Amino acid sequence: MIALMKTLHIAALVIWCASLMTLPLLLGLHRLIAADPAPHAMQDKYTRFRRVTHMAYTGVATPSGVIAIAAGTVLIFAAQVMDVWLLVKLVLVAGMALGHAWLGHMIVQSYEKDVHWRMPPPALSLLVTVPCMLGILWLVLVKPDLADWVQRLPTWMREPLELDIKALLAPVQQWLNWRQEPAS
Repeated sequence: MIALMKTLHIAALVIWCASLMTLPLLLGLHRLIAADPAPHAMQDKYTRFRRVTHMAYTGVATPSGVIAIAAGTVLIFAAQVMDVWLLVKLVLVAGMALGHAWLGHMIVQSYEKDVHWRMPPPALSLLVTVPCMLGILWLVLVKPDLADWVQRLPTWMREPLELDIKALLAPVQQWLNWRQEPAS
């Protein structure tokens, strides 16, 4: 089962990473379409742009990202890996997910705004996602011992704090109960 999950995880991760590098290129076409002098040709190109970016995001990038994260989560528990490098990897995966979400936001904005809307450079997402991808690759291949690094962290980050969760959440619960009272 672990071999199957690893295969699924790696395959989905490769597709997700390729999608996160391809989507900025597709979004870069938005400026070329807006620069087209022929209005009829511009509308046809813009319609195709919308279809392609929508399908690439919802049909390839998002499902592969979800499958990669789900298979990776199953692997964590199946292989019982609980090392510091894995926690760092999960932070980098969160960085990839943020880049993914930003690309989705840009795709939605390109639909909702006028074709002449000036989109921020979509390649900015590569500044977040590519270092995360390379960091994940390095962590998985090297599996470094980060115990010395953890010891350099402040004590409050290494040891559990004596916090009462119920006491911390009491104001929130009180606010929720206040919001749910029926109006008289």
